[in-house]
Amino acid sequence: MALMRRQSLVKFDAPLCETIVETPKPQGREVLVRVERCGLCHSDLHIQDGYADLGSGKKLDTTKGMTLPFTLGHEIAGVVEAVGPDAPGELVGSKTAVFPWIGCGQCRDCLNDDENLCVRNRFLGVAIDGGFSSHVLVPDVKYLLDYDPLPINQAATLMCSGATAYGALKRLVDRKRQRNLLLIGLGGVGMMGLSLAKAMFKQDISVADINPAARDTALKNGATTAYDPTEPDLIKRIMKETGGFDAIVDFAGNDKSMGFATGVVARGGKIVVSGLMGGTFSMPMVNWIYKRMTIEGFMTGTLNEAKELLELARAGTIAPAPMQEQPMADVQKWIDELRAGHVVGRVVLTN
Repeated sequence: MALMRRQSLVKFDAPLCETIVETPKPQGREVLVRVERCGLCHSDLHIQDGYADLGSGKKLDTTKGMTLPFTLGHEIAGVVEAVGPDAPGELVGSKTAVFPWIGCGQCRDCLNDDENLCVRNRFLGVAIDGGFSSHVLVPDVKYLLDYDPLPINQAATLMCSGATAYGALKRLVDRKRQRNLLLIGLGGVGMMGLSLAKAMFKQDISVADINPAARDTALKNGATTAYDPTEPDLIKRIMKETGGFDAIVDFAGNDKSMGFATGVVARGGKIVVSGLMGGTFSMPMVNWIYKRMTIEGFMTGTLNEAKELLELARAGTIAPAPMQEQPMADVQKWIDELRAGHVVGRVVLTN
C-alpha cells in the first residue's frame, strides 16, 4: 500500500502536523501529482487561523465545510504519477504546474470560464486538500499546465502569486491614462507584481512598504521609487510632486494600506485591491466622488489567465521574483516567519 506524507492542519489556530495516509487512486479524469514544489502563501495563514479579520474585533469564520485533517498549499508543481481511466495515460511522468482555482464546473461562473469566482469551488489547499504533501489529487487533467522550459520554482509560484498579481495588473492596462503606477505591499505577491509590471507597463513603477528590506529589494529589482507609508506628510508630498497615481494595486489590503492608496490616487485613477490582511476601511463619500476614483476587488485569476501568464514568462520578459527553497517538513517554521514579517519574496517548499 503506497502512503503519502502530509503537513496537515489538525486544529485551527494551531501548528501543522505530519499525517500519513494511503495515497489516493485517481478516478475518471483525476490526476495524481507527486509534489516537487509548493509555494507558501499569506492566505495559508488565514486558513490556518480559521478566520479572516473584518476589523473592529469582528471575524469571518472560514472553517465551514472543512474537514480536518486538511492539507494547505496551492502553488504546486510536480510530476504526474498516475491518471484516472478517462485521462491520457501518456501524461504519466510529465512535469506540470497545477492550476488550483478549480470551480464546481456547473454554475454560471464556471460555464463562463470564471471558475475562480465559483461559490461551490474546489480550490486546492483551500476547499480540498492541497500541496503541502508528497502528493496531490487534481480533479481534472485540464488543470495541468506544461511549464517547460521555465524553472520549477517560478512555475509553482506563478499559479497563485503570479496569477493574482497578473490578474490585478491586467485590470489596469486598458485605462487611457497610464502616467504612473504604484504597488503597495511587497510580500510574495507584491514582489511578483513588480516583476510582471515591468513587462506589462511602460511607465516607471513606484512601490510602498513599511519594511525597509522589502523597499531595498524592490529598488534592486526595478522599482524607480520606494516610499515608506509611515513617513510624516508623505501623502501631501506625493500629491505635490506627482499629482497622484493613475493606477494603484494594493497587495496588502488593510485599513492603513487603503487609506494610503485613496490618499495618493489621482483624479480619475483606479485602485485594485488584492491583499487579504483584513480590517475595515472607510472613506468620506464626497472624496470618492470628487476624485472620480474606481476601486475594484480582485483575488486569483482564471485558467486562461494562468496560461497567458506562462506564455509571458516563456517569452523571457518576466524576471523571477525573489524566492528561497526550504524543506516541506519545516513549513510551520516558515509560516511563523511569514507571520512575523521576516520573509522577503516567496518561500518555496521542497520534497
